[in-house]
Amino acid sequence: MDTAQKYSKDMDRLIEKGALLTIAMQKEISPDAEVQKTLNGKEITKLPNFVLEYQGWYSESLALLAQVLPERVADFRALYAPAGARKDLTHSTYTISDYLRGTRVTRWDDHVVVDKSAALHPMTQQFSIVQGLARRFTSTLFDIKTLVHADVLDDELHAAEELNGKGFQRGAGAVAGVVLEGHLAAVCDRHRITVRKKDPSIADLNEALKSASVVDVVQWRFVQHLADLRNKCDHKKATEPSREDVEELIAGVRKVTKTVL
Repeated sequence: MDTAQKYSKDMDRLIEKGALLTIAMQKEISPDAEVQKTLNGKEITKLPNFVLEYQGWYSESLALLAQVLPERVADFRALYAPAGARKDLTHSTYTISDYLRGTRVTRWDDHVVVDKSAALHPMTQQFSIVQGLARRFTSTLFDIKTLVHADVLDDELHAAEELNGKGFQRGAGAVAGVVLEGHLAAVCDRHRITVRKKDPSIADLNEALKSASVVDVVQWRFVQHLADLRNKCDHKKATEPSREDVEELIAGVRKVTKTVL
């Protein structure tokens, strides 16, 4: 199975699971909901347990979303949990994390202000975003390099590990540095960030991503540190790069390729 088929299969599975989780939530909130009439008794008994299975679906969906539809990641997260403190808990601010905790707000006279039923809207929105993955994937199949990018980089990092293990620290560090530079360039491209220099360095790309708020200060500093390790391998200095230096560089680059998307 090639990478395109794998992504397509993962999307189909997540869309199907998302639909079942949405129905499972609605069944718990309103057992007689109209949507349930489309399922027979056997199908209803096989619906997933929302509390037990939602987190796995959310994590997988978020990871795939970051690869195929990164501009919707923030929206997807906000539907699960609020980005900051909320003044009031209402239908418009209720999230799926509130549902999982069973959060319910009442007034002094026991009138229900908001309860778990408010979570159906954010869950439906999350499901719609995941459905959008398939449409985006179909419309951008020609740009398959975005999808195979992570796999290619991982192979190159394995090669760097081999070199490092055999005592070729400078060569291993150079390979890891090329992987880091290529990944940051791809992230800039994905976010439509223009870098003025014709041949930008890791520092140039890192600065551009920070200016565009794609990476935060902590990530920016981490990449800076990796660039320093790469330079130690690339340039002749009094101190030779150690195996531990290169191991740290490779591990750091692998982390960046998984977290800076």
